[in-house]
Amino acid sequence: MKSSDYPMISVAEAWRRIEAQLRPLPPTPHILAGAAGLVLAADVVAAEDIPPVPTATMDGYAVVAGDAQPTRTILAQQAAGSADAPPVTPGTAVRIMTGAPLPAGADAVIPFEETTETDGMVTVAGSVSPGLNLRPPASDIGAGQTVLAAGSRIGPPEIGLLASLGQTTVMVHPRPLVAILSTGEELVPPEVTPASGQIRDSNSLALAAAVTEAGCTALPLGTVPDREPALRSAILDGLARADGLLTSGGVSMGVKDLVKPLLAELGTVHFGRVAQKPGKPLTFASVGGKPVFGLPGFPVSSLVCFENLVRPALRLLAGHIALWRPEVPVRLTHDIRRDRERLEFVRATVDAIDGVLWATPTGAQASSRLASLVGSDALLRVEAGPDYAYAGDEVIAILTNRPERASR
Repeated sequence: MKSSDYPMISVAEAWRRIEAQLRPLPPTPHILAGAAGLVLAADVVAAEDIPPVPTATMDGYAVVAGDAQPTRTILAQQAAGSADAPPVTPGTAVRIMTGAPLPAGADAVIPFEETTETDGMVTVAGSVSPGLNLRPPASDIGAGQTVLAAGSRIGPPEIGLLASLGQTTVMVHPRPLVAILSTGEELVPPEVTPASGQIRDSNSLALAAAVTEAGCTALPLGTVPDREPALRSAILDGLARADGLLTSGGVSMGVKDLVKPLLAELGTVHFGRVAQKPGKPLTFASVGGKPVFGLPGFPVSSLVCFENLVRPALRLLAGHIALWRPEVPVRLTHDIRRDRERLEFVRATVDAIDGVLWATPTGAQASSRLASLVGSDALLRVEAGPDYAYAGDEVIAILTNRPERASR
């Protein structure tokens, strides 16, 4: 099929079609030490109480709270990591350190600064209430409690919590491996001085960085010329080696734009045009049960398409529940001409001034001008229309420097 044979669909419809085809990658066991950034595939249920026994939350003396005697005999000292102190009874106390288990019979800890110690005796100033300066059993976690739910992203706190439960292996969705392929006769590596008619391939490195930043593993395959046998072989090779494939270039309507016809032959093209600017020729297909995104060749188009539709798709593959960057209303500092037919994603910076968020476009918005993305922290959703979005008008900003949420 030609590019023009594909109906132009909305961005929302494009996502619905992507979401309908994708599921998180099958769970695998993973050692805890290397699990940061991955997503739990199963609930984690505590097998024991934490702490298992009452422990001191301050340095002081373990005592019987109801003991009316002001002066008590110090029987021993208990440090964290030991549990050999004798039982505490009325008239006695045990010197205890933070984190140490409470000796039998004691039900409170009085801090050092509220006592006086002389010749093996401690005098307590005032009354002591039961439970004072104690961490009760199961006060952090109770046996049988679900401490982390499936879909939770594993970060430093989760690593620490799982380690405290004795979990050395966790079931997770693996980090997706994403192959990246740039198409075009004109492309040369960045280190090569281009000859007449050639350009340096920036998309491979930029997309690899975007894939890595999304929490996936990038597999750059380099460049391939616009020739059907070579392109077919490269696409099949990438899909054989990875969980999905990104191509850049070759999805428009030129005689050498071969990606769409090849994907239609090898699998199913779910859409081939999207009513967005930049990125109208964005293509999504399934080949052998794996997703393929045909991104436009212009660098800005490629990265904007990645941010809005590919990044959430890859996060879905990785098992994340939080797929969407935060969206907030902002006011424009400058007029923006609307596209008559397509939703436009305008690169911008957002600043808070007197409690109001203001968005400033980053200059010329040409699809080839990577500088429009450098330093930007938002994409403005400027709806299609016959006129302008004027300075002071409110639009929605997608905050591209903020972590994802479960909903928009």
